[in-house]
Amino acid sequence: MVPRENWDRFHFIKGDICDLQDCLKASRGVDYILHQAALGSVPRSIDDPIGTNKANVDGFINMLIAARDEGVKRFVYAASSSTYGDHPGLPKVEDQIGRPLSPYAVTKYVNELYADVFARHYGLETIGLRYFNIFGKRQDPEGAYAAVIPKWIEVLMKVENPVIHGDGKTSRDFCYIDNAVQANILAATCQEDEAINKIYNIAYGEQTSLNDLFQMIKESLANYDKRISGMNPEHGPFRAGDVLHSLADIKRAEILLEYKPKYDVREGMANTIKWYCQKDC
Repeated sequence: MVPRENWDRFHFIKGDICDLQDCLKASRGVDYILHQAALGSVPRSIDDPIGTNKANVDGFINMLIAARDEGVKRFVYAASSSTYGDHPGLPKVEDQIGRPLSPYAVTKYVNELYADVFARHYGLETIGLRYFNIFGKRQDPEGAYAAVIPKWIEVLMKVENPVIHGDGKTSRDFCYIDNAVQANILAATCQEDEAINKIYNIAYGEQTSLNDLFQMIKESLANYDKRISGMNPEHGPFRAGDVLHSLADIKRAEILLEYKPKYDVREGMANTIKWYCQKDC
C-alpha cells in the first residue's frame, strides 16, 4: 500500500510520447526518468510495423531530446530481450546479439543505439534494462496482443482451455514485476561510474517451458477453483518472429547494479494469481 503522503507527490500527465511538447512537459524539473512506454508484442509489430516504429523509435527519440533539453540527470529505459534475435547462445550475454526477428525487436535495438549516441554526444547518462518476459499483478488480459500469463489466467478462470503456440517446449526466463522494479530503482540511483551507459539483462536467470508454465498456473488457480485442475491446453502453430528459447545471464546487473532478484517464477506466479482471484471475487 502506497502511503497517502507519497500519493500527494504523484502528478499524472495525460500525454503522448509521439508529441515532443508532452515529453518536454513531463521532463520539466525531473532528475531521473524511468522510461517504460512502448508498443509491445512481436505479433502486433508484424501486423503494424509503422505504428510500432512511431511509438518505439520516434517516441523514444522525443523522450531523449526532452531529457537532454530539460537537464535530466539520468535516463533509464526499458530495453528488450528480443534484441538477441537469432543468436543461438544460452544464456544470453549483453554483448552478444544476433539479427532481430521482428519489427518490435528492431525498434528496441534502435533504442539502445540512440541512447548510446545521446550519451556520447550530449553527456546524458543512460541505462538500458533488457527485460525478459516481465509478468505480475495488474497485467491486462484483454486484447489480441495480451501477454501469455494474464491471457492464460483469464481463460482458465473461465474454465476454458488456453492455446499454446507450438509444442510447449519453447522456454522463457520469466521475471516477476517486483524484480524489474528493483532493477529500475537501482539503475536510477547507482553512483558507480562503471555502471552508467550500459545495457543490463533483467530476469531471474531460470528457464521455464510453456508446458511447465501452464502446469504452474493451473495448479495455483486450482487452489481457488478445483474445476481448473482438469483443464488441458490446446496447441496451435508457432508464432512468426518468436524465438524458441531464452535465458538471461544476469551477472552484469548483479555486480554493477547490485541487483538481487527476490522472486522466482513460482513465487511471483502465486502472488500474481492471488491478485487476479481476489480482484474477480
